[in-house]
Amino acid sequence: MDSNTADTGPVRKKENMQLVLSLFLGTAGVVLWWVVYRQLSGLSKWLTYDLLPIDKGSHLGSSIEFFLYDTPKVMMLLFLVVFGVGIIRSFFTPEKTRAFLSGKSEFAGNVFAALLGIVTPFCSCSAVPLFIGFVTAGVPLGVTFSFLISAPMVNEIALGLLYGLLGWKVAAIYLGTGLFIAIAAGWVIGRLKLENHIEEWVTQASMAAVELEEEKMTWQDRFVYGWDAVKEIIGRVWIYVILGIAVGAGIHGFVPEGVMASVMGKDAWWSVPVSVLIGVPMYSNAAGVIPVVEALLGKGAALGSVLAFMMSVIALSLPEMVILRKVLKPRLIGVFIGVVSCGILFVGYLFNLIL
Repeated sequence: MDSNTADTGPVRKKENMQLVLSLFLGTAGVVLWWVVYRQLSGLSKWLTYDLLPIDKGSHLGSSIEFFLYDTPKVMMLLFLVVFGVGIIRSFFTPEKTRAFLSGKSEFAGNVFAALLGIVTPFCSCSAVPLFIGFVTAGVPLGVTFSFLISAPMVNEIALGLLYGLLGWKVAAIYLGTGLFIAIAAGWVIGRLKLENHIEEWVTQASMAAVELEEEKMTWQDRFVYGWDAVKEIIGRVWIYVILGIAVGAGIHGFVPEGVMASVMGKDAWWSVPVSVLIGVPMYSNAAGVIPVVEALLGKGAALGSVLAFMMSVIALSLPEMVILRKVLKPRLIGVFIGVVSCGILFVGYLFNLIL
């Protein structure tokens, strides 16, 4: 036996023990999570109607029960989804993503970019550095836009919360239509050949060709990475989650069903564009807007109109356009808004028609 084998033996044994311990603690944590999750409905009713002097069936009681039920429910779902996908994300570094996309043909690149947007650790606030990195790495403009549309809109938080709150059918519809918009919009923008509408300082930026040695991660490292993702993401979005649930609670308790059905119902032809116009000025993320979506659907709003509202909030928010203005000229921003808006309107009308 050589000295290298003798040296690595104890290290490997220690890593295996750490993995077993991590798996045991993880399994125990999931079981505890499930037990607590199952008690949320009864707990919210007890807090609302037994602990507080509120009458059952009242508007205020309905709103408070919704808030007390959805707040821990959404936060627990968010914790589980972010931790699990954080482990998956440890396999996808930004460098790997850029290298992978830069070697693909245009349409294939649009497809792969949209799919990578689901599991890579980026949101709309990362638009500027990502755009610069992708362009200087030789990623085609249309492929870059497919990624930037998919990453904030069709991400694991949106899909996980939609599945947990509204079921797998709504989550699957959102996944399919979101990917369609990201792929189609990126392909159209790529066909228009608008590279000269990127700000000059971006096109002149050069990426230093530095070969970075990839760090090998153990499974314990990946669990730590997942926990760090929980602290980072939940620490960043919790306020939007609480505000979104508060808005949803208000809609759930005080807004009559007929109002939302008339404004965002499938019978009015203008419900989809109005839903988009309502969504654009709002600034939120998937975790914050989904409780509002849940309340809107519960009050009779049509699925297509609600999907259009949600997509416009996430993909076409005014703050994101302000950030993108640093690297894009107004004409390209206008094309981006127009193409994505057409995709969102198509999705809204389609699902209002068939569902």
